[in-house]
Amino acid sequence: MITLFSKKQGLVVSIIAIMLGIAACASTISIPDHLSPAELIQKGQEASDRNKYKQSLQYYEAIIERYPSYIDEVCAAEYEIAFIHYKQKQYEQAKSEFYALLSRYDTPDAELLPLQFKKLTEIVLTKIEAKER
Repeated sequence: MITLFSKKQGLVVSIIAIMLGIAACASTISIPDHLSPAELIQKGQEASDRNKYKQSLQYYEAIIERYPSYIDEVCAAEYEIAFIHYKQKQYEQAKSEFYALLSRYDTPDAELLPLQFKKLTEIVLTKIEAKER
């Protein structure tokens, strides 16, 4: 009897694990085409505030894909994507993304870029480097 019960428990645990795996994969959201960059940023921030980082990343990536000429919003999205990876302790990925954002500020058009993201990026990179010591 004990062996049969343990096998049933194992089967139930396996089924639950499969269901959770399927639910995790289903976290792709449908983002309406009509959302403005500001609305996408707002929704990305709301998702991030609820620790729904996959959803948040999707909103920020939509800004980069849909509105590449909106440089302020693209810089905001790039910063937020890197910052989400920082919050998730994916430091190498975050560093790479932060350095990519900083490289925008080494171009002739740097004066057109929002300065706050450069400063915030430098602050977070300093924190990452301190953690690595």
